Formats: sequence, C-alpha cells, structure tokens
Amino acid sequence: MLPGGSGPGQDRWRTVGRAAVVLDGASSFTPALVDAGEYVDHLMTRIVQRLPHDRVNLRQVVADSIRRTADELKLPARGGPSSTVLIASSESGRLKVLALGDSTALVRTTDGSLHRVTDDRLSAIASNHRKAYRARLSSGTGYDEMHKRILRALQEEELKWRNRPSGYWIAESDPEAANEAVERDLPADEVEWLILATDGAQRTIDHLGIPWNEVAQMSSSELEDLLRELHRWEEVEDRAATLLPRAKVHDDKTIVVWHPLVGHKV
Repeated sequence: MLPGGSGPGQDRWRTVGRAAVVLDGASSFTPALVDAGEYVDHLMTRIVQRLPHDRVNLRQVVADSIRRTADELKLPARGGPSSTVLIASSESGRLKVLALGDSTALVRTTDGSLHRVTDDRLSAIASNHRKAYRARLSSGTGYDEMHKRILRALQEEELKWRNRPSGYWIAESDPEAANEAVERDLPADEVEWLILATDGAQRTIDHLGIPWNEVAQMSSSELEDLLRELHRWEEVEDRAATLLPRAKVHDDKTIVVWHPLVGHKV
C-alpha cells in the first residue's frame, strides 16, 4: 500500500486465515464527524473478527461489520465517511469474492480467462460532472479552481444517491448496503491467482497497459516498486492529468496478490 499524500492514507488491507480484505476509505462530507482513516480502521477490525466465523456468507459479515462500526462511531445516515470493500475467501473448495464499491478483484482461471469483479454503479452517478472535469483535464487546464468546483458539485450529487435504489451502494452507516454487493463464486482449483486492487492502483495500471499476469508474479518488494513507479509516472509524466484524467494527482494505491493453489500470499 502506498498513500497518495502525507500520513497513512485511507486504504487498508489485511489477511485472516484463507481470506483477504481490502478497503478504500473516502472522507466524510462533514469532516468533524469521523475521519475516514478511523472509519476504515474500525470497519477492518470488525470484518477480520467476523470472517473466521462466517466466511460462507460474506454479505452478512459486511452487514454486521457496518452496523457495529456505525454504532461505535455514532454515524448518521449518509454524509459520514465511507469505504469500498473487497473480500476474497477460500472455503470448502470454493473461492468467493465480494465487491462493494469501485475497487476491483482480478481473477485468472486455469482456462486462461481474466475475470474482473467490481461494482461500477458509482460511475453512472453525476456523469455530466465526470465528463466535464475529465474533458477539462484532457485539454490541459490542470487542477484549477473550476476543477475544484466541479468536484464539489459531483460529490454533492453522489451524496444524494448514496445507498439508495437506482443509486450506488457503499459501506457507510447502512448495513443494507452489504446486500447490494457484487459477488462471484468460483471453484478454487480453477483459480491460478487473484489480485485485489483499489482504484488508485488499478486505473493507472490499466492505463499504462501493465499486464496483470506480470503483477501477479511480483514479490512484495517488486509490488512496492511498482506502486512507487505508478506514483512517479503520475508526478512526472502526467502531473496535470492530461493523459489519465483523474480527480487528484495521486490517490492511495493498494495491491494484494494471492495464489490460492499454493497458499502463497504477498
């Protein structure tokens, strides 16, 4: 994991038994409530506590973890900090993957197929604002005041549709969001490798055309080098985001690589 700025960032990852969890936190619309870092720390603690006892029903694990976190932090409905959730769990010969929010799991199966498991409903919200800021960045405007205003309008529109039917679903204060998560269930013996990635890493890797099969073979130190290289490319080659339009220069970046067949985790 490589933070996008100073401090520990808002991404988190953990492994517990034969399961891996990745969270990507987002700040509250009312920052005085709870810091996003505190939210993901609490949520991660609750998820890893539950996983060993109920790895079959991942949605229930996430729902209970959201409920307990919201109670502990006294979060109101909508407007508080939020987080994507990625969980991969190997149980009784099956590999189960859950995605809530726009982080991505990539699963390579023995037939050579690459499966992407993600929840892209957020990208459909306020699409006019997304197109506007990306078009401006592509034209070379950089991160100016108008960019900030468009982002604020985008975030305000997103908030209206958070955890609502026909909107998008995310871990925040409503445990019902877990029931809307995207799930995939595969035979474990047909999986060559699995990668869990937050969007800060996934989008830049996809843009640069780095093969995910190469990423899957990297050691821990090589993964660290990769994240630093993505950071360097954003800073030096695309500082104004003309090549890869994005909300900010750097986002937190997390990659977890898991080889279920050999029990090797990086």
